[in-house]
Amino acid sequence: MRKEPSNSLSIKALTVWRITAAMNMAIFFAIIVAFIIVSFIFTLPFWISVVLLFLWLVLAIFFIGFYPRIQWRRWKYDVFESEVEIQHGVFFVKRTLVPMVRVQHVDTVHGPLLRRFKLASVTISTAATIHEIPALEEEEADLLRDQISKLARVVEHDE
Repeated sequence: MRKEPSNSLSIKALTVWRITAAMNMAIFFAIIVAFIIVSFIFTLPFWISVVLLFLWLVLAIFFIGFYPRIQWRRWKYDVFESEVEIQHGVFFVKRTLVPMVRVQHVDTVHGPLLRRFKLASVTISTAATIHEIPALEEEEADLLRDQISKLARVVEHDE
C-alpha cells in the first residue's frame, strides 16, 4: 500500500474551521431558542428544552473544539508528475488520485474568511468532478496551482 501523502494544510485552517463551526452552532442555537419560545406558548414539557440545550452544548464542544483538529490532521496531499493525491475525512478517510491527464483547469479560491487569514483553496477540475485542497497559505496555493497546471500541460503534450 502506498504511504500517506506528506503535505498538510495551513495550521490557520483550524481557526477558520472553528469560526465556521461557531457560526453554524449560533444558527442552531437561535433555532433552539425559537423552539423553546414556541414550547412555552404551546406548553410543551420543559425537559425537551433542557435536552435540546444539552445536545447543542455537546455538539458545539465537539464541532468547535475537537472536530477541526481531527480534520486538519487527516487532510494531506501530494503532487506527483502524473497525479495529485488527496486524503481527507474524519471517520472515513478517503484517498483520491487525480490523474494529471484528466485535469482541465486549476483555480485558487478564497472567500472573506479565508482572505482574512491569508489563505486560499486550490480547486482541481476534471471532466467529471472538482477536487479541492482547502486552506493553504495564499503563496503556497498559488505555487501549487501553477505547478499542477504546468504538470497537466506537460502530460497533455506527451500523449
